[in-house]
Amino acid sequence: MIIDIGLYQSWGVRIDATLLNYIETPELMWASTSTSQIVFGGLFWLILSLFFCYVFNKLIHKKVLNFDKGTIVQAVILLVITAVLILPIRGGTQDIPINQSNVYFSDNMFANHAAVNSIWNFSYSFSKKTKGKNPYKTLDKELATTIINKRRNALLEPSFNDKILKTDSPNVILIIWESLTGKFVESIGGEPDVTSNLNKLSTEGILFSNFYGNGDRTDKGIIAILSGYYPQTNRSIIKIPSKARKLPMLTSKMMKLGYETSFYYGGDLNFGNMNTYFRNSGVTNFVDGSHFDKKDWSSKWGAYDHVFLDTLAKDLSKVQEKPFFKLALTLTSHEPFEFPGEFKFGKDTKENMFRSSHAYTDEAIGKFIDFAKKQPWWNNTLVVIMSDHGHWMPKHEGYYNSPKKFKIPMLWLGGALQKKDTVISTISAQTDFAYSLLKTMNKPEEAKDFIWGKNIFNNADEQYAHYIFNNGFGTIDKNGVFVYDFTSKKDIISNGSSAKKLDSLGKAISQKAYQDFMDK
Repeated sequence: MIIDIGLYQSWGVRIDATLLNYIETPELMWASTSTSQIVFGGLFWLILSLFFCYVFNKLIHKKVLNFDKGTIVQAVILLVITAVLILPIRGGTQDIPINQSNVYFSDNMFANHAAVNSIWNFSYSFSKKTKGKNPYKTLDKELATTIINKRRNALLEPSFNDKILKTDSPNVILIIWESLTGKFVESIGGEPDVTSNLNKLSTEGILFSNFYGNGDRTDKGIIAILSGYYPQTNRSIIKIPSKARKLPMLTSKMMKLGYETSFYYGGDLNFGNMNTYFRNSGVTNFVDGSHFDKKDWSSKWGAYDHVFLDTLAKDLSKVQEKPFFKLALTLTSHEPFEFPGEFKFGKDTKENMFRSSHAYTDEAIGKFIDFAKKQPWWNNTLVVIMSDHGHWMPKHEGYYNSPKKFKIPMLWLGGALQKKDTVISTISAQTDFAYSLLKTMNKPEEAKDFIWGKNIFNNADEQYAHYIFNNGFGTIDKNGVFVYDFTSKKDIISNGSSAKKLDSLGKAISQKAYQDFMDK
């Protein structure tokens, strides 16, 4: 705690496992503190330690020596009490265990940091600290970098000169649709009738028909979309604030450009440590589950999507003085698939409940777009609808983690679009979104920090998408698919003329991305 007090002013964060990086070079750590802090901090620690040694010997040690031998009953009681301690350790019986987000409460980051228990923060970050060697290292470091750069560097600019947007400073509304798999979207080859409104809207803007999620969970999707960062196969950087705060963030870039930035979510902001992530990026305007009446909540997650989107519409009906960037994350299409009204496909199977939940969210989003089209800001607004990740339902043929599971829709709409009724069929992924949006807005300086992103408007055959699952990856392009499992050290799918190149590219990305995660 004393070290924490001394280092906070220089580091700007509460003490965490980063401290251990300086054990071998303590002079770098001392350089962050003044001589007076070291001297007075050391004296305070020494005096406090001697005081507690005295109290222990005087009041506690003698009583411990006089304890009688325990009984079997006492031992059982002790075990039961110890087991019950699981509840306070996780913070209660709620669905989401306590994490750093639970104490973030203010727009002032200093106040949020002051609310963090420094001992807990250090212990937690230590437990999450990456240990040992990179488990995905299969190539020489320089070779891995060369493979990635050779492919990516040819894909950084659009393939055509036509402008995508009418303005370089459009309002942006990003709707992230919970668990929307491409298997339910007819306009990109999925089932008919599940997302009728999205299918209809697909002819009014730019539809990306070969777009992929980089991960399989919401926390991984958010990092890919807003930080252009590859998620980890068995870790989650958003849950490790000491690492996540070092990521580039689209929200902070937009704020730098003068945008008012807000995040809307019908559930608990602490889910997936989103509260910490968004507050670190500078977002100050939040609407979460606490803004909604409990009667408008499902039993598990939060406010129903139609209630949540009505609130977004109500806020957008007010006069907008600055260009805005609104992020909205839906949740009703998450298990247990509860919502008011008719289940379009019935409740006889879990898959049909899943279909019905997406039909419900599709209707809510359709009504929101109808509202948006009537607003004065519509002609200067870009609306992006994208899924946070794909889904295993409905079951698909072939390997569980094949590209079919990760294929998702992305649609650009709005009066700010110059190009409409357009289908982009080249392969791209969530990690390309932040880079491409900023490049399309003619903001190359802001875009360059998203070092994994490519331009989704580059239609070269070399375009690719890379996704991860537990201890494995898939990499695809126009001419092939390569899916690899690191546990068995075997390729699961190796199809097409480019499979061999995708083998090298996928392993290079997996190695370099995880090394970057370890180094943060």
